Amino acid sequence: MQLMEYCDLLDKADECEDPHMRMVYASTWALSAYLAYHRTWKPFNPILGETYEMVNHQGITFIAEQVSHHPPMGAAHCENDHFTYDITSKLKTKFLGNSVEVYPVGRTRVTLKKSGVVLELVPPLTKVNNLIFGRTWVDSFGEMVLTNLTTGDKAVLYFQPCGWFGAGRFEVDGYVYTAAEEPKIMMTGKWNKSMSYQPCDQEGDPLPGTELKEVWKAAPAPPNDKYQYTYFAHKINSFDTAPKKLLPSDSRLRPDRYALEKGDMSKSGAHKSRLEEQQRAEKKIRDTKGEQFTPKWFKMTEDISPTPWGDLEVYEYNGRYAEHRAAIDSSSVAAKEKDVSSIEFNPWQYGDLPSQ
Repeated sequence: MQLMEYCDLLDKADECEDPHMRMVYASTWALSAYLAYHRTWKPFNPILGETYEMVNHQGITFIAEQVSHHPPMGAAHCENDHFTYDITSKLKTKFLGNSVEVYPVGRTRVTLKKSGVVLELVPPLTKVNNLIFGRTWVDSFGEMVLTNLTTGDKAVLYFQPCGWFGAGRFEVDGYVYTAAEEPKIMMTGKWNKSMSYQPCDQEGDPLPGTELKEVWKAAPAPPNDKYQYTYFAHKINSFDTAPKKLLPSDSRLRPDRYALEKGDMSKSGAHKSRLEEQQRAEKKIRDTKGEQFTPKWFKMTEDISPTPWGDLEVYEYNGRYAEHRAAIDSSSVAAKEKDVSSIEFNPWQYGDLPSQ
């Protein structure tokens, strides 16, 4: 959902007539999410069946669901007047003593509605350093490739790994290429600050008479924020982006998250343990009954998507959430909906689990 902060870049990509500038906007949108990735707070592990809904931002409707617990996998669908966004996400990790490498085994596709082109993203890997000793910090490095599956054009951006004393950290350079692999536009910047672009020749050098132009600049972050959040992260954790009659499985309703927000670490930890116990209890019931978990808003396809870090089972949006949301929004009981600030979190498939 963090990718949606600067989704106006996808709106611009959809409206853009120049196919190569379209790739500049879209690849910058994909890069913009890394601004939030260098925070070092450990997130809560999603509960199987947990969801997240978002509205009231750039005209989008967003739904995500945790579709698998082992291996941990999530799926999401987002849409507005300009684009649709679909992702199946699975992380693969490799522990290296005092650090861990995180491989984004996933498939991200964006369809721009005006042109009909389909874009597919392969992100770089991320490394969390100093897990045990020293100050924990996060770095992302390697190639990020955004391919236009319709035309063959692609944007290839190289995330510079952090060197000694922070040298090169955050720096990104790359090009937009034609289907014939000819460079058309060079791109440069830092994934935590801004990105710029400039037309180039076939050697990758800037064209005479052109200048470097900024395409994106990161919004200021809240000063001394104890959670290392951006303003947008605070917004999506609040109920400002919640729709009418929030799903009971929504992340905002997790009691551990609510307690943490209130600063009660002990209560948050107790709630977290209780949720995980309920998740294990539900798995035992499924195993006893010989049943499989069935996601509500997504379905597993027969597609197996190859990635640089392994094959991925692909989930797709089943369309039911749009029907659900339309029914809720048009209902005469909308004014009597349940209080979305409650903490009655319920992603459970069975109703006979122990109470939270």
